[in-house]
Amino acid sequence: MSLLSTVQGPADLRRLSPAELGQLADEIREFLVDAVTRTGGHLGPNLGVVELTIALHRVFDSPYDRILWDTGHQSYVHKLLTGRQDFSRLRMQGGLSGYPSRAESEHDVIENSHASTALGYADGLAKAHQLLGTPGRHTVAVIGDGALTGGMAWEALNNIAEASDRPLVIVVNDNERSYARTIGGLAHHLATLRTTQGYERFLALGKEALQRTPLVGQPLFDALHGAKKGFKDAFTPQGMFEDLGLKYLGPIDGHDLGAMEQALRQARGFGGPVIVHCLTVKGRGYRPAEQDEADRFHAVGAMDPYTCLPVSPSAGVSWTSVFGGELRALGAERPDLVAITAAMLQPVGLAEFAAAYPERTFDVGIAEQHAVASAAGLATGGLHPVVAVYATFLNRAFDQVLMDVALHRLGVTFVLDRAGVTGNDGASHNGMWDMSILQVVPGLRLAAPRDADQLRAQLREAVEVADGPTVVRFPKGDLGPAVPALERIGGVDVLQRTGPTPEILLVAVGAMAPACLDAAALLLAEGFSCTVVDPRWVKPVDPALPELAAAHRLVVTVEDNGRAGGVGSAIAQAMRDAGVDVPLRDLGIPQEFLDHAGRGELMEEIGLTGTGVAAQTAVFAKHLLPTRGANQHHAG
Repeated sequence: MSLLSTVQGPADLRRLSPAELGQLADEIREFLVDAVTRTGGHLGPNLGVVELTIALHRVFDSPYDRILWDTGHQSYVHKLLTGRQDFSRLRMQGGLSGYPSRAESEHDVIENSHASTALGYADGLAKAHQLLGTPGRHTVAVIGDGALTGGMAWEALNNIAEASDRPLVIVVNDNERSYARTIGGLAHHLATLRTTQGYERFLALGKEALQRTPLVGQPLFDALHGAKKGFKDAFTPQGMFEDLGLKYLGPIDGHDLGAMEQALRQARGFGGPVIVHCLTVKGRGYRPAEQDEADRFHAVGAMDPYTCLPVSPSAGVSWTSVFGGELRALGAERPDLVAITAAMLQPVGLAEFAAAYPERTFDVGIAEQHAVASAAGLATGGLHPVVAVYATFLNRAFDQVLMDVALHRLGVTFVLDRAGVTGNDGASHNGMWDMSILQVVPGLRLAAPRDADQLRAQLREAVEVADGPTVVRFPKGDLGPAVPALERIGGVDVLQRTGPTPEILLVAVGAMAPACLDAAALLLAEGFSCTVVDPRWVKPVDPALPELAAAHRLVVTVEDNGRAGGVGSAIAQAMRDAGVDVPLRDLGIPQEFLDHAGRGELMEEIGLTGTGVAAQTAVFAKHLLPTRGANQHHAG
C-alpha cells in the first residue's frame, strides 16, 4: 500500500516521520505525472508545491485555519492531502475541478482562479476572525510571485500591514514564473533577495542555529528574520516588504520540508502578519517540465508522460494561431502597431509578434487594469495598441476600457481569446460576459468573426479604427472550414437562404454560424424556411439588420455569450428603435455559473448546437407564427 493512499486528511500527515514524508512527496509527484498526463490539467505548478503543501497542512489545522490558494491551479496536492485522490475525471463533467471547489471539500475556502485576489480575501477573513472573537484562528494565503504583479495584491498588502496583531501568514511561492518568467520591478526585487552576496552563508547559518536550538525564541527569530534592520540588510535588502510594515521570513528552500515547517511554525507563532518567502521550482521532479523554458508544462493536454506527445494530436488550426500569424503580418505593414498582454504572451498567440518585434511587445504581468491604461497612454502617444487577453480577464479592466480608452476616443484594439464557453477550466474561465459588458461602452465597436478568413479581415478592419476602441473576440479551440457568404447587405453577410420566402431570420453571432446553418437545414425539414446571417460587427448593430428582420416573421439570435444584455438584446433594441414589430427570441448561455465539463458537452447541454438551436427555434415558431411554416410542403 502506498503512503499516499493512507492520507485521507491533514491529521494523517502529522504521524509520519521525516523519511516517510520524503517518500510521500515522491509518491505525490509520481501520482501527478501519471494522473494529469492522462486527463490534462495544470501539471508544472503542482509539481512545484508538493513540500510546501505538505508543510502547510502539518503546521496549520485546516479547515479551522483557513488556507487560501491564489489562482488555485496549484491546489492539486492540497486536494490529494484532503481526501480527494480520484483524479480519473479531473476537469471533466462529474469529476474533480481543476481549482479549489467549495462543493468538493470544507478545506476549500475560495474558488477564485483569477489571480491576485487571495490577499484581499485573507485580509477580510482575518478581520472577521478578530471581530468574532477567534484570535487563534489563522489565515494563510499562498500567492505566487507572478500573482504579486497584480495591483489588487498590493492594495491588500497595504491593508494587511495596518494591523500588527492580526494573525495572517502570506506564503510567497516564488518560482520566478506565472506562465512564462515573471517580469518587472517586483521580479528584480525578488531576484535580489535570492541572489544577494552572502545569501547561501546566511541560509546555512540560520539552518545550523535552528538545528542546535530546541526552542526557538523571539530573540533568535528577530536576529535571523526580522526586526534588526542592520543585521538583515547585511544579507538581504528587504526594504520593500519592511517599508510596508510586514515581517519577513526567508528566502526558504520550498523543497526542504524541515525548513518550510520551521519557517511556517515561526510565522504562525508571531501573532501578526508575516511574509514567508519560499523558493520553488515549477515542474520539480519531472525533467521534461523542468526543461521546458516556455512555461514548465504549466498546463498540458492528455499526453504520453515519456514522449510528451499528445494522445490525440490536433489536426486543425487554432483561432489563436490564426490571430498570431495575422498580427505579425500586420506588424510588418504597420510600424505603429504595438502588442500588450497580461502575463499570457504564449497563450494568447503573441509569441510570433514578440519574436519579430520585441521592442513593440509589452507583457505587463498579471495586471489587466494597468495593461488597458498603459494602452491608452500608448494610443495617446501616437501608436495603435493591440491588447490580447482571455475574454474572462477583460472583466477586470472594464473601468479602464470605459473611462481611459472610450472616453478619450482612443484607437485601441482588444483581442479576446477563449470567448464563450471554454469548458474544462470551469465557471471563472468561460468568456460569457464580454459582449454584455461591452454593449454599454459608447463608441466601442465589437467584431465576432465566424472563421479564419473573417478573423483576419476583421482584425485588419479593427486596427484601422483610430477614434475609439475596437474588440475582436473568438472562442477556444480549432477552427472549422470557411463559411462563405452568399452576399453582403450593408455590413451583414447572408450565409444561407433555405426557401424562396424565408420566415425565420437566424442571426448567427461569430462562431455560432456552423450551428445555425445546421439548424436551418433541420428547420427546413420541419417546414420552416430560414435566412441565416452573420452580422460580423455586433456593436453597433448594423442598420441592415432591422431591415432584414422586417422581411421575416420571426428573428432568432444565437450567441455564445450570456443572454442578459447581449447581442440579442442589442438587436431587439435596434428593431424597436427602427419601428420593426417582429417577434425576437434570443438564444445564448444561461446567466449562471457553468460547472466544468468539455466545451462540446456544455454547448449541447445549453442548447447551442445545430440540433438545440433548431429545436428551440421550432418551438418559438409554432407558438409565435399565426400559421405553421409557409413551406410545409418541403417537410420530409
